[in-house]
Amino acid sequence: MIELTKPQARQFILAKQGLLGGYRFSGKEGAYDYIQQAGCIQYDPVDVCGKNAELTLQSRVKGFQKKMLEELLYRDRLLVDYADKELSIWPAKDWPYFSPYRERSRIHGAGFPGFAELEREALSYIRSNGPVSSDTLPMKGEVFWHSSMHWSGNWDRKSKAARSVLEQLYTDGTLIIHHKSGSRKFYDLAERYLDPSLLSAAFPLEDGNALRCWRVLRRIGAVGLLWDKSSPAFLGIPMNAEQRRQTLSDLEAAGAILPVRIEGIKPLFYYRSEDHSLMRNVVAEKLDQKPRMEFLAPLDPLLWDKAMIDALWGFRYSWEIYTPADKRKYGYYTLPVLWGERFIGRIEAAADYKGGVLRVKNIWFEPGVRLTPKIQASIDRTVARFAKFNNCAAVEIPESSKLAESSHQGCE
Repeated sequence: MIELTKPQARQFILAKQGLLGGYRFSGKEGAYDYIQQAGCIQYDPVDVCGKNAELTLQSRVKGFQKKMLEELLYRDRLLVDYADKELSIWPAKDWPYFSPYRERSRIHGAGFPGFAELEREALSYIRSNGPVSSDTLPMKGEVFWHSSMHWSGNWDRKSKAARSVLEQLYTDGTLIIHHKSGSRKFYDLAERYLDPSLLSAAFPLEDGNALRCWRVLRRIGAVGLLWDKSSPAFLGIPMNAEQRRQTLSDLEAAGAILPVRIEGIKPLFYYRSEDHSLMRNVVAEKLDQKPRMEFLAPLDPLLWDKAMIDALWGFRYSWEIYTPADKRKYGYYTLPVLWGERFIGRIEAAADYKGGVLRVKNIWFEPGVRLTPKIQASIDRTVARFAKFNNCAAVEIPESSKLAESSHQGCE
């Protein structure tokens, strides 16, 4: 069994993620290739300086533009918005693997009295009129309903009939998201956009255990290394500790994953067998380690397991968007700053889309980080690139000397 130092483990993960050395992914094709590698990237509608999925791609894909993701989703139809690790974006070719999820949704929806008639009414309108949102579907009133995707456990909650029916048909797979206008979703018939062979394809695996193996293998590939431990990286995959251990054992026995030990950490880690050549290059010190700086998304695959990031990097990150303002340590929407193999700090930036200005509110550096001219130059270049990504022609940023002074208190 291979034994890695923590620096080697960090190098392997970052190289697998496409975050170390030169860019492995480029343009729209590169964006699709990365999502195929990751299996899924998380969607979140909040847009302070780009939505989470867009932020995930801009840190890995050279020349990425927001319109590329929109085209892959709603013009090329190579990607779909659907549940996986919460609400996610993943390759349309994986549609057949989620048929058990859609079947459970249909059974769930059938349990609400009178809902079938509302669904027929909605589908008839969509067939005649095309894409609709909950505001444009002419269906009044409220119904007792909750989504199987995000069940709150409150069976007595009323919700808007149009919204409820559209979300139910969406989780059933009858509708897909046609496009979004801001955070508002517009739905249309899946049969109009997805290949008939995908819609009619049988579930490609033997049973639920095989599906769990497929999903766990996908998550390992998304991060690079995952440990045999309860992990948020497995969110959305129903399994307890015993099932997780059995799944990892089954995948190892099938030759799909390989174990590795990391110095100072008790649980075993696993990586995909297809990445063994990369692992050999890490051990042989043959990686391109040219440092580059990136601002990472709050729900980036690299950050799915924050405890693992702390164990390997000693970096503690918390997304404070839901933290009351008076209890935040940093800011409302801060992004981790990666420089080479290190997390060197956090940045809070907000895009004024109407004014075309990216405002950098603050940069907090980790203890011990010295703001060298080289790092400062990289910050300047990365901020300029980040502004371009956000279609901002101008940047407002505090003077470097002030940032350095305010961010290095207590640091060597």
